[in-house]
Amino acid sequence: MSSPVDWQAVYDFWFPASLANADAAAQWQRLEWWMRGGANPDLPRFVSTVQAAKAGQLDHWCETPCGRLSLIIVLDQFPRGLFAGTPDAFSSDPDTLRIAEEGFRNGHYEALTGLWERFFYFLPLAHAEGPDHLERMRRIVAISEQVVDQVPEHLKPIWEFSLKQARDNFDVISRFGRFPHRNPTLGRISTPEEEAYLAKGDFVHQRTLPAVARALGATG
Repeated sequence: MSSPVDWQAVYDFWFPASLANADAAAQWQRLEWWMRGGANPDLPRFVSTVQAAKAGQLDHWCETPCGRLSLIIVLDQFPRGLFAGTPDAFSSDPDTLRIAEEGFRNGHYEALTGLWERFFYFLPLAHAEGPDHLERMRRIVAISEQVVDQVPEHLKPIWEFSLKQARDNFDVISRFGRFPHRNPTLGRISTPEEEAYLAKGDFVHQRTLPAVARALGATG
């Protein structure tokens, strides 16, 4: 088996240099790539990196803001592509949340300058189920509202979509205290209300991109 890559290789894979100056169309396309499994064909080469991260062998990446962000991506994003449909897709969530919260306290989050960097940094707050989940979702909604107020006009539709996703996830956690769509994978018994929700199949993480994205070239 190959050795784990360093954090820079993960960072460069997830955030191509061209993203910094990308127009709205390119950013919509990248969002679709991130959220609709575009990375999945390339993820097997990171299996040893994920395993090392799960074992705590890459904790030294947390010495820098971008290293910490890269470890978050390895533990939060990569398992969702590599192990989709199995409990392993979510098994790193508690550790990833801990790593992210440490970075909020020590200034690493604030040190990140890119909006997409910050976006992927705070996703573990949304993904990790637990007793403080609703409060974490409230924090994400507040952060997302600030971003919408600050971004250039031509990028507002992207971040308005992100804000709506955050608000809709807040509603799900408000209703159920967890993500019901995970129940079959994790072997959890669904409540009658969750059964009704699952029957509709309208899951936030599977929502199609808005019409403006499709008009600019993202398939949605």
